[in-house]
Parts: sequence; structure tokens; C-alpha cells
Amino acid sequence: MKVKHAQQFINLIFPAVVFGSVTGILTAVVVTLYKWCAKYAVHWSEIGYAYLREHWLWLPAVVLLLFGVAALFSFAYKRRPNLRGGGIPTSIGILRGLISFRWLRNLVGTFGLSLMTFLIGVPLGTEGPSVQMGTAIGRGSVFSLAKKHHAWDRYSMTGGACAGFSVATGAPISGLMFAIEEAHQRISPMIVIVSATSVVTAMLTSEWLAPLFGVGVSLFPALELPKLSIGEIWIPLVTGLVVGLFAVLFLKFYQKAAAFFSEKLSSIRPLYKILGVFIATVLAGLFSFSFISTGHELILHLLSDTPAIGALILILLVRSVLTISANTNHVTGGIFLPLLAIGAVLSALLGKGAQLLLGLDERYYSVILVFGITACIAGMMKSPLTAIFFALEALSCYHNLLYVIITAATAFIITEVFDVKSINDSVLEHRMETIHNGHPPKVFDTYVTIKKDAFAVGKQIRDIFWPANLFVLSVRHSAEHEARLDRHGGKELCEGDVLNVRYSTYDLQQTKRELDAIVGEQEDVS
Repeated sequence: MKVKHAQQFINLIFPAVVFGSVTGILTAVVVTLYKWCAKYAVHWSEIGYAYLREHWLWLPAVVLLLFGVAALFSFAYKRRPNLRGGGIPTSIGILRGLISFRWLRNLVGTFGLSLMTFLIGVPLGTEGPSVQMGTAIGRGSVFSLAKKHHAWDRYSMTGGACAGFSVATGAPISGLMFAIEEAHQRISPMIVIVSATSVVTAMLTSEWLAPLFGVGVSLFPALELPKLSIGEIWIPLVTGLVVGLFAVLFLKFYQKAAAFFSEKLSSIRPLYKILGVFIATVLAGLFSFSFISTGHELILHLLSDTPAIGALILILLVRSVLTISANTNHVTGGIFLPLLAIGAVLSALLGKGAQLLLGLDERYYSVILVFGITACIAGMMKSPLTAIFFALEALSCYHNLLYVIITAATAFIITEVFDVKSINDSVLEHRMETIHNGHPPKVFDTYVTIKKDAFAVGKQIRDIFWPANLFVLSVRHSAEHEARLDRHGGKELCEGDVLNVRYSTYDLQQTKRELDAIVGEQEDVS
């Protein structure tokens, strides 16, 4: 028994903690630096738009500059396709083994290109690139520290993604939920150990670094929200219903927009599509900075003050169109924070309408705004658990926990009734269609034998990140090792076990390398 515990510590807990810690610390350093740069990029962007409004003669020069930036983006995307679009969907694809990438170039490219989008004012956020950079750092940690243990790659990348989200938003539990609810849609001890270690070390490092860089740890300040009574249960129900219905329309519109740009405008070079997004952003920003940028300052403004209803409607429409256009044309940047801004604007409209039509006390306005943001995460991202924890951590909703759950559940149920895909799944699906250009994968059914000292030894099937689209159909245990139940009631894999696996792949050699890293080198797995 002692030998078994020692092996478990050496083969599972120790490397999980080491990779998780290194990844978390490095991710915190990079993302904190990134937040500092992004803060100034957004600030200079706002100053630039204020200057341009008073000096229209500079507009032709700005358009010429935008053409150069669009050409740079187009060149970068051609050389490194994984720099395109939202960071969270890209990271999900990488963590699921659907997308391959080179970590250092992805890290540098994501850092630089996304800062350019903030300078231009494109309505995309910092949290997506933070997650993607954390993912890249996770891979770099494994490839640098343990070149012969690549099976830890996706675990370390998962920890990096969680750490990136946590540092970007100041919501560590939500960061953990990202791994379970979004990235892998399952829970296992290994995922929890690596992700929790990365998040804890990242947040501790961030707490130390943030004051030095002059950036905040939390995304939003602490809010003083009134506590609802049972008689006011209609507020979270109506908010969840309205935002859920809007989420359905938004997600359907996203699908139509993605098809329009990829099919109807397929003959137009990506350079000009990106340039079109940049020019549209500048024109919108000349009217109001509320139409563009990350949306963070807009949310803070809405929490303290409410524009007129007409202005709110215009902001909602313009930001929705610009955000979808930027994402479907693969401009580098996150979509999480812009979606929160859209949810905040919609719920501000709802709160304003409730005051005018129902005579609702204005003190409930901030509660409706926070509920709307929560419903937006649950509906558009279809992540109700993440939405609930984010509301508690980032939006100070701990006094209204029951009503937060009602809001998130209502919005999520609405999107389930209308059977719409989450924004991340839609973006990822569109990305995979672009990558593979409609070509079907090849399907293989074969047997593999677990070698001595392989990564899989002592682990359960559920704990292992198998290559994408691989299923273990059966396990035939070796004669030397009888099937035994571990303390969780599941069967551990042993040296000499023979697995019948079936998988579909676009890259057979890559799948073989991933499988060999898990079960040991095979003579032929095809």
C-alpha cells in the first residue's frame, strides 16, 4: 500500500503540483504585465478619439494607418492561424486537442496583436488573450521542464488557461469552473489538482505584482447591493427571461453573420475584411467611445449612472454588430468582457424601463444590472455555474445567492429550449470548418498496449486527456495484473493492459504522437 501511495505521489500529485505552480506563477507575471499595457492602450485610444473628433483632417492619415495595421494582422494570421479571433474559443480547441499551435509564437503574437486592437478601439476584451497566453505558458512549462513527459501538456495548459482567466478577472473560482464547465466539460481529480494549483499560485503572485504595476486585482469594485426578499423574486425571473431571449437572438445572429462573411464574402481578402472592421470601429468611436473599446469602462459607468433609453438602445445595437463583426472576421481579442458589456446595457434598459413603467425603486437598478450580466454569461456562454460563481466573486452578489441562481438558471433554460449553441462553441465550430475546409476526418479502430512506466499506468480512463475524438471501447487487463477497484470505485490502468480504441483524426501522425505519450510508444496504432 505504501508503495502504491509513493507511486501515486511521484506519478500524479508531484508533477501536477510542479507544473501547476510554475504555470500559475509565469501566467500571473505575463498577464499582469499585459493588463498594465492594456490599461494604457485603452487610455491612449480614448485620448486619440477625443483628439480626432476635433481634428477631422487627420482622418485620411488614420485610415492609411489602419490599412497598414490590417495588413500586419492579415500577414500574422496567414503565418500563425491560431492568433485569429477570440482567445477563449481558441484555447478550448487547444485544450480539447482539436487545434495545434506553437506556444512561444502564439504567446508573443497574442500579446502584441490584441494590444493593437485596444489602441484602435475594437470592442474586444483582455480576458480572452489572457486565457490564450496562459494556455501557451502551460505548454511552454511542460516542453521546457519535461520534454519526455508531453502527456502532461494539456493538463498544464488547462491550469494556465484557468490562471489566465483568474488573473484577468480576479475571480479564481470562476477560473476553476472554466476548466470543468467550458474547456473539458467534466471533472476529475487530475484536472482539479493542476487547475487549483495554477489558480492559487497565480492569484498569490498577482496580489503581489498588481500594486507594483498599478493595476487592479479585481475586474469590478465591491458593490453594495440591496438584498431582495421573496416577494421580489420576479426581478431575477424577468431579468433571466429577457436576457435569455436576447441571447437566443444574439447567438442566432452570430451564426448568420459568420455564414455571411465566410460564404457570401468569401471572395474578399481577409485584409479588407479586417480593414472594414477597423474603419467601422473608428467611425463609431467618433460619435461615442461607449460604442467601442473593451466595455469595461462602460460597465463601470452604467453601475454609477444611466444614460437615456435612446442612447442605451443605440449602444446595444452598435456594440452587438461591431463585436460580432470583429469576432467573425477573426480579429484578435476576447469576447467575454464585450458580452458582459452588452448584457449590462440590456439590463440597464430593463432597469430603466421597470422604473418608468412599474415605478420600481431606483435602488434595484444596480441589482438588475448585475443579474443581467450573470444571465448573459449563463445564456450566451451557456455556463450557468461559472455565471453563478462570477456573480458571487466579481459582482458582490453573495447576499442574493438564491436569486443569482434563479437568474442564471432561467437564462440557461431559455437557450436550451431554443437549442442554440454557446458563443464559444459557435466560434470554435466556425474555426474548425475554416481549418479543415469541409474535408472529413479519417476513422481508425485499433488496439494499443500500455507500456512499462507509461503515463497511463495507475490512472483511470476518465483522468486521461486522450487525443481528440478518441474513445476507449474496451480494456483487456494483463494476466499479471488483475482488474482491481481503486478507492473511487473505478478501474486503474496497468502495465500490459490492452485497450481497444477508436478515433477520428485529420492528422494521423500527430494523433499517434499524442497516444504514444500516454500509453508508451507503439509499433503501429493505425
